[in-house]
Amino acid sequence: MTTMADILRSVLGRIWASSRIGDDFATLSACGGRFAGTESEARAREFLAGRIAEATGAAVTCRPFSYRGWTRGPASIAVAGKPPLPAVGLVRTPGTPPHGLSAPLIDLGRGTPDDMARAAAAVRGAIVLVRHEFMMGTDHVHRRRKYDAARAAGARGFVIAFHEPGCLAVTGSSGDGGPGHIPAVGVSHETGALLSAHAGQDVTLHTSGTFTDAVAENLFAAIPGRHEKRIVLSAHYDGHDLAASAIDNASGVAAAMAVVEALSEVVPTLPCGLELALFTAEEWALIGSRVHLDMLSARQRAEIACNINLDSVAGDATLTAITGGFPGVAEFVRRALEPAGLAVGLHQGFMANSDHANFVRHGIPALRVCAGFAKPDSNLRFLLTAADTPDKVRLTELKTAASVAAALVLAACTDPALPAPIQAEEGRRIAGF
Repeated sequence: MTTMADILRSVLGRIWASSRIGDDFATLSACGGRFAGTESEARAREFLAGRIAEATGAAVTCRPFSYRGWTRGPASIAVAGKPPLPAVGLVRTPGTPPHGLSAPLIDLGRGTPDDMARAAAAVRGAIVLVRHEFMMGTDHVHRRRKYDAARAAGARGFVIAFHEPGCLAVTGSSGDGGPGHIPAVGVSHETGALLSAHAGQDVTLHTSGTFTDAVAENLFAAIPGRHEKRIVLSAHYDGHDLAASAIDNASGVAAAMAVVEALSEVVPTLPCGLELALFTAEEWALIGSRVHLDMLSARQRAEIACNINLDSVAGDATLTAITGGFPGVAEFVRRALEPAGLAVGLHQGFMANSDHANFVRHGIPALRVCAGFAKPDSNLRFLLTAADTPDKVRLTELKTAASVAAALVLAACTDPALPAPIQAEEGRRIAGF
């Protein structure tokens, strides 16, 4: 009789014997940064639609959704009397007037909301300079929290400098370009240092971009189990156009593809089915997964037993499951990985830094698997910069991540003690929405 241990060994063996995970990763990276609304994203979507069908043997569903699109234009910042310094407009930044936005520069260092509150009088009417932080740290303060605190305090502009030398400008999302939002750019560590030396002086910020009504497409494929419940394995396929978005998140997509391919013949025999969900516009404040989950009926959401989200799963040899304090999820992770002799770090503080957050918001058990957590010297430090390139990723990292994800999915499909959903109100409280 075939046991679950036999099935697990077979699935992991398929992952380690296959060359497709490396090929998928290389193909996605070669598409470019896959910034939402670009030809790069469209090329990736076309490739993935065919590859998902091949890997799962299931029909692929492309679900379009509308969003406020944006195309990045040139950006710069200049100290009076000096040549402009290079900058990158943050996603959906409003443009400045043609002559630019001039205001005093205030350097708030790390630029936490508390820093903004303490300097409120100086922030009002100023262009605020803050520092980016290693994104996978336990005490990380997200860029959008700093941006929101700056504009709430009355800042006229926002500049975030990369936290490490290397002439790498940092990008990422800011607001939504609507009323009350302010021009925002990312700059390199070196540019930030030059600007800091002129704190208190007037600087002129230039940003530009075009807002348009746009349509994006999430991709889905379902492999039914014996019952109506299903596990959602997710990853986002969009990225940023400064580089190849290799770690974030070609790595997660490639690992997810390897998992569904290895499990495609097994899942129909299991209690729970498996749905692969590849979201886009994740880099735009998680729009793709938010719209998808909000559009599902209460019954459809109730059919989701849990979400396992893969985001930036390579770039370091260590993996961590961000469980967000959702009741029972950490215990499930330990229980699921033990039979395979696998282990990951556990972070039980909530981090709204990927698509799992929207599942939690609806009360659905969810976790994110990522690499390099609390390891600021890892290659994860290059996220959101032009250095997020394929050379930062090792094939063994991809296969290890896929192995962990496969063990989690297999356990979730069969575990009678899988964490139960909670009320959406409680999920929103955990998520801070």
